[in-house]
Amino acid sequence: MNKMLVAIFDREAAAYEGLSALKDLHREGDISLYSSAVVAKDNTGKIALKQAADAGPVGTAVGLLTGSLMGLLGGPAGMALGASLGGLAGLVFDANESGVDLTFLDDVSNSLTGGRVAVVAEIDESWTAPVDARLNKLGGVIFRRLRGEVVEDQIARESAAFEADLKALNDELKQATAENRAAIQKDIERVKTQIKTTRDQAKARLDQAKAETEARVKALQEQAKTATGLAKARIEKRIADAKADFDRRSQKLSQAWALTKEALAA
Repeated sequence: MNKMLVAIFDREAAAYEGLSALKDLHREGDISLYSSAVVAKDNTGKIALKQAADAGPVGTAVGLLTGSLMGLLGGPAGMALGASLGGLAGLVFDANESGVDLTFLDDVSNSLTGGRVAVVAEIDESWTAPVDARLNKLGGVIFRRLRGEVVEDQIARESAAFEADLKALNDELKQATAENRAAIQKDIERVKTQIKTTRDQAKARLDQAKAETEARVKALQEQAKTATGLAKARIEKRIADAKADFDRRSQKLSQAWALTKEALAA
């Protein structure tokens, strides 16, 4: 299952040992490690990015989660630095884009106190025991969250809501008096602008999901080349799961896009 993982350690050396352990588990086929980053908080409360997430689509989720975490830990200045849109709104946006919610971020930030170091990673794991055994041995405190479809669900809800709003306004316009028509027409144009924005968001999110899935599948295929037996079977299942996940997300986004298209054509 595709997850965001944060492991917090008391020492930087232990954090890098933990990251090495994740890489070992990847080589052994127990997990698939897509991307990782390392964030530290010193005793004065200063946040530092010790190791950035990998570039490209496969590193997007870790980069966004790391930015959100730095924003939450760094206060107002950190929000501007950590979140791509700046401020609390940007922090929420980046968290949603990475597939987690603010509750997860809050749990992690409460544990990442001064002097501690966090390894942030996107992984696929069939069960938690291998990671828990290796990281707990190093003193790691582990937080996991299944990557959700927060953005896809939001786009789907908004496309349906805006379509309903536009239909109601058009019905109202048909029965409006001359003095009210201008105001209603203005509302119609406003909703149409919102629908166009949602349509563009659906297309952009679909393109992003496709790029992420292709990168993830490519990484899994590379991992499978050196795997044998049960490990290879687990990786092949992850490939199938990644494709199925994209199909599900794609269906939601395609339906949302179709709704916006129909609404604008009406």
